[in-house]
Amino acid sequence: MSEYESPYVLAVDIGSSSVKAGLFDSHARSVSGIETTVPHTQTVASDGTSEEDADLIRSATEEAIDSVLSKSGSLTAEIAGVGFDSMASTVLGVDTNDEPVTPVYTYADTRSAYDVDRLRNELNVPVVYDRTGVMQHTSYLPGRIRWLRRTQPDIADKIDKYVDISTYIFSKWFGRSDVKTSYCVSSWSGLLNRHEMNWDQGLLGRLGIGEENLPELASWSDPERALAPEFAQRWPALAELPFLLAVGDGAAVNVGTGCVDETKVALTVGTTGAMRVLSEGPAPEVPNGLWAYRLGETRTLLGGSFSEGGNVVQWALDNLKLPPIEQLNSELEKLKPAQHGINVLPFIAGERATGWSTSATGVLEGIRISTTPIEILQAMLESVAYRFALVADLLLPGVKSGYQMIASGGAITNSPWWLQVMADVLGVPVGVSAEQQDTSRGTAILALNALGVWRGLNDHPAHIAETYTPNTGNSAIYADARSNQTELYSRLLD
Repeated sequence: MSEYESPYVLAVDIGSSSVKAGLFDSHARSVSGIETTVPHTQTVASDGTSEEDADLIRSATEEAIDSVLSKSGSLTAEIAGVGFDSMASTVLGVDTNDEPVTPVYTYADTRSAYDVDRLRNELNVPVVYDRTGVMQHTSYLPGRIRWLRRTQPDIADKIDKYVDISTYIFSKWFGRSDVKTSYCVSSWSGLLNRHEMNWDQGLLGRLGIGEENLPELASWSDPERALAPEFAQRWPALAELPFLLAVGDGAAVNVGTGCVDETKVALTVGTTGAMRVLSEGPAPEVPNGLWAYRLGETRTLLGGSFSEGGNVVQWALDNLKLPPIEQLNSELEKLKPAQHGINVLPFIAGERATGWSTSATGVLEGIRISTTPIEILQAMLESVAYRFALVADLLLPGVKSGYQMIASGGAITNSPWWLQVMADVLGVPVGVSAEQQDTSRGTAILALNALGVWRGLNDHPAHIAETYTPNTGNSAIYADARSNQTELYSRLLD
């Protein structure tokens, strides 16, 4: 353990498929052998359902913390604080006793499509877009609240507050109903006025709720303290420590990969995908098709996210009976770029950036009797890269010249072929983060910064493992294929 330096922070990452927790030292290095992953599973259905029991997520989170503390031994005495990040755009309704009356609805639940379309007709969309930084979409709370009140009025009447999953968990751990939620997590709700840094009054009135039906807002660096007796007894080493408010997992990835200013762009492909830039200063304008979330009072995360990413890989592997992607890399490298004749809209979980359709589904066009399963996989992964290029076209003209693209996320870092495709499609070098736990590392850095251990967010820079340089010949081929995808999108969705 001599390679690590005190103090330590416990970092908790509440993801969409698992909760990860670990101990990080004062240089934001993960302490080997202490990391823990506890899986949890959402209920999904063809009607757009994507939900999970709140207490199952809480139980997985508590189990992860139990494990880390058990493995940490004497190091628990040197833990200075606890940092959190959470899957973004979650919501559940709780009653006056802070008990759930709904499941946790995730960003992927699309059952509110009708209500979102109604809101788009009722609102001055560009004005609300500028205030909140997001397009009206099934990912966000306004449509979800409308859907609940329309389809389940008896349940909606029992809701005292709408909270995200991290705020619900904190209310149980601290035994209070007045725990705060961060500006960061709240900006992923679609209800935060990013200019005034409060709940958007115009939207609240339209939804028939007030500020009393939402948590109090605060900076992620404004901690909660003093665990309730049950949890103080369970985790005595943490009983009086600061628990920093959760941030959105996307913000944590940017920090963890060193993408903390406009010179570095984060390209992340996990279950889903995103491209983001973190900037400091006044809230920037939002290009139509992108979003702007707040990290805190002075920093904005500008970019676009996709409901497609590693889930497209998994769908193809499962349904085409292919081996794991790591075993397919050499076979993919034998194929010529975009020569399969297949045109793909990869919206198997719906569309977010850049069109924000409420009705999009996956499309495969051009399948022939000669088409092979690996060609279908190739076409689907290339199609995801084209979606990233659409976001890059909107995002990067406003970014300082000389930026560095940094890729992370297990879905893409496990596939050198896909990384090369990204570089070819985007036409810029793509570096690969050498950090093994980008999200948790970012959460640890934010905690270290809030505790005064780090003066900034880049005191100990992240490392790059390797860089993929674009092949200009392939870039030209992919430009034509992108045009074909755009034509297909216009034909089916515009």
